[in-house]
Amino acid sequence: MADKYYLGIDGGGTNCRMRLVDTDLQTLGDAAIDSPSNLQLRDGDAAFEAVSALIPRVYANAGLPVSAAARTFACAGMAGGRLESARREFSARKFPFAGLSVFDDIDIARAGAHAGEDGAVLIVGTGSAGMAMIEGIRFQIGGWGFHLGDDMAGALLGRELLRRTLLANDEMIAATPLSDAVLARFGNDPGALMAFSFDFDGSGRPARPVDYGQFVPLFFEYFEKNDPLAVDLMQFQLAAMDKYVDWFTQRGAKTIAVVGGFGTRLYPQLEKRYGSAIVRPKARPLHGAVILARQLYPGP
Repeated sequence: MADKYYLGIDGGGTNCRMRLVDTDLQTLGDAAIDSPSNLQLRDGDAAFEAVSALIPRVYANAGLPVSAAARTFACAGMAGGRLESARREFSARKFPFAGLSVFDDIDIARAGAHAGEDGAVLIVGTGSAGMAMIEGIRFQIGGWGFHLGDDMAGALLGRELLRRTLLANDEMIAATPLSDAVLARFGNDPGALMAFSFDFDGSGRPARPVDYGQFVPLFFEYFEKNDPLAVDLMQFQLAAMDKYVDWFTQRGAKTIAVVGGFGTRLYPQLEKRYGSAIVRPKARPLHGAVILARQLYPGP
């Protein structure tokens, strides 16, 4: 066994991923779990459970005993890590690593997208946020969550799609095949759609961001068919992104990468709209986590 390893954690709103690498950042093992790992869920317990479940798996996949964690320096980029108190509380939990640094998930996304160099990144998934490193200065905007922010998020677009579906049902805007398809998912009952928002599963729990985000694939399906509502929603989405692109450009960012499942599917529209300012990520956020780990814990 080697004397030192690096480990990256990418904790998202719907899943958690982990990567173990050697000191040259060569991947030794990966592991993933479909479990929400946002630090705001259950006071961080959900994230702790997801990460704890992955630790033995990633070492097993690397052909190493879990005791190698004692020689591993880790970096975690966690959804919900915008709050310093949440990061501090999570890093204080009992993990087996030699060292652990906890960041917002956008930090590892940016590090991966630009291979540790200057540049901005927009996370556009279930949630959304923006961050840049420009001449050694860190800039971050957004990421305040579904209720108060997440302007570019798939959850916001999904909620807007449902809102406009109800407007179409009330004949306040024109119905389209997309609005018809959404309503059909609720048995053509607008009351069922309303109940979805207030009482998602009959337990009194309102719909969560991930529940609204599930409508993004349907949006793309009908956008490709040039559905008028889908076309309008695309402009709604791009207008939200304009504000972020302009904000970072004004502060000197020359390149902006977009990550997240929703954002990745938007690249054709983004490249047409913003030209060379938009670049494809060099590496995924998970690899950005191990890049940061090595930067934070250098040496033999």
